[in-house]
Amino acid sequence: MGGIGGTLRTESVTTQIFETVEDLGRAAAQECVRLALEATGARGTFSIVLAGGSTPRRLYSLLASEHEAPFCARFPWDRTHFFWGDERHVPPGHADSNYRMAFEAMLSRVPISPVQLHRIGGQNPDASKAAEDYEEILLRHFSLNRGDWPRLDLVLLGLGADGHTASLFPDTEVLDEKGRLVAAVWVPKFQAFRITLSAPLINHAANIVFLVSGEDKAAALRTVLRGEFEPRRFPAQLIRPLQGHLAWLVDRGAASLL
Repeated sequence: MGGIGGTLRTESVTTQIFETVEDLGRAAAQECVRLALEATGARGTFSIVLAGGSTPRRLYSLLASEHEAPFCARFPWDRTHFFWGDERHVPPGHADSNYRMAFEAMLSRVPISPVQLHRIGGQNPDASKAAEDYEEILLRHFSLNRGDWPRLDLVLLGLGADGHTASLFPDTEVLDEKGRLVAAVWVPKFQAFRITLSAPLINHAANIVFLVSGEDKAAALRTVLRGEFEPRRFPAQLIRPLQGHLAWLVDRGAASLL
């Protein structure tokens, strides 16, 4: 991938800056294909956690497009399992659903079967039960016992202007989570529940990729990357892979304060 200023590496973290959000999306698509082929070549399957938001939407469209060589034709669709990093407390057909966005932008356009889609049950009236159910889905898929941590191949994440990622929002109880894979969290600013993967689960992934675009994210990005460690104020700082690689793919607008 070709960033404007090259690649900055500190241990297992890289940051790449791209001129436009389109360049960022193409680089992310290339990275997804690379990691998918690497995983399927080694183990036969690939697990990816999808994120919501406008920047991931462009990535999904690129991956699914038959006209955007070489992404769609090279991606091992039949050996990939799709998970979600977080979900709104809404049914899958709701306009706010992260599942619906990914399905419309990519999943409905590629050769996969329903058994490859592992969505969060946001339609469940009990958000805590939805979180428990999703934890069971993860444990069952990876043939693990409770107390074990799945090692997902790739987790895609975004960054909010307030420093949140997935549904790990500032000053919420889920930031203290140490044992659960998935949790329901009440988000006061939205007066609604979200269901989210926990920071420890994300940190067990083999690869974590943040996709960040827009000048409105510049202050948060600078603080998360270069500010004091204050994860209750800037939860994205909790994302520190234990034995994996963390990549930040950002456009020039988001990187304007770095």
